[in-house]
Amino acid sequence: MKIICSKSNLLKSVSISLKAVPSKTTMPILECILIDATTNQIKFTTNDMELGIETIVEGTIEEKGMVALNAKIFYEIIRRLPDNDVTIKTDEKFAATITCEKAKFNIPGKSGEDFAYLPMIERDEPLTISQYTLKNMIYQTIFSIAVNDNNKLMTGELFEIKDNCLKIVSLDGHRIAIRKMPLKKDYSDRKVVVPGKTLNEISKILSGEMDDVVSIFFTNNHILFEFDQTMVVSRLIEGEYFRIDQMLSSDYETKLSINKKEFLDCIDRATLLVREGDKKPIIIHITDGSMELKIDSAMGSMNEDIDIEKEGKDILIGFNPKFLIDALKVIDDEIIDIYLVNPKAPCFIRDEEETYTYLILPVNINQNQAR
Repeated sequence: MKIICSKSNLLKSVSISLKAVPSKTTMPILECILIDATTNQIKFTTNDMELGIETIVEGTIEEKGMVALNAKIFYEIIRRLPDNDVTIKTDEKFAATITCEKAKFNIPGKSGEDFAYLPMIERDEPLTISQYTLKNMIYQTIFSIAVNDNNKLMTGELFEIKDNCLKIVSLDGHRIAIRKMPLKKDYSDRKVVVPGKTLNEISKILSGEMDDVVSIFFTNNHILFEFDQTMVVSRLIEGEYFRIDQMLSSDYETKLSINKKEFLDCIDRATLLVREGDKKPIIIHITDGSMELKIDSAMGSMNEDIDIEKEGKDILIGFNPKFLIDALKVIDDEIIDIYLVNPKAPCFIRDEEETYTYLILPVNINQNQAR
């Protein structure tokens, strides 16, 4: 095999491919990137058996062939080469020679025949949306997935198409994040749970441009994202997702409208007095026209008032400040609405159209200490 590509094209493609290379594996072939130049295109493929990526690289094929090279070493070599054309040549024993200007590297390769190819996905009825929208919807929900694997379903996000609306949901037992978007054409109803790892990696590769589209294909076990000459295939998480509709309520005793930036900045200041790992709640006292925020820790205390518009009852309630910050950070609205029932019931932050909904469970606080 002999191919010639510009360093910038190689680096872009290797960086994308690297996202599906496992950090630890008992199968050395999975640590490789498959360079396939057996057709009229140069393709890079990586696969960690959960997530697989195939991307097409711009370049010239002088001799057709295929080789599997250690992905991390290949990436580090390409990254450090001069900004010029790079030639990759292999011999019959799969040894690769990488040259660029006066730099020349020789590294061992493997036969591409042993490589774990990506599963074939039936391409029918794609969901087509803008890369900007998908990237944004992931960003506005991914922080609510669970990090540990006690419940596998919590480590993924629900993608549901119903009544021509795409809904993405994540939850971790303390909070729920929901984003909805009406679709421009008719789609069949779908319901799958996509691993959080896949979505994290996808959102790093998506361009985020409004005019660029991504096509999403679903099967029973896999999801395929296709965009910009790149395919990302991921296994789905099996099981029935939580019935979140039972947790959502439109009842409230207190509704307040507040400037999002003021509220976020205030909580951010309060967390200066909380050490990493301390579970100190921020205590919020809502009265007519005012919200008082308090925090008390071994490092000191702070309180601050913010002007609000309020309907309904006064309330004293405590929250984990991180959960509030995570939700507020991803909302674009200048003024937000918060709905509360009582000090033990979840609070809801949502807009009127319910394009976003954030449910956060409160923390138990001693009412006397809080005053």
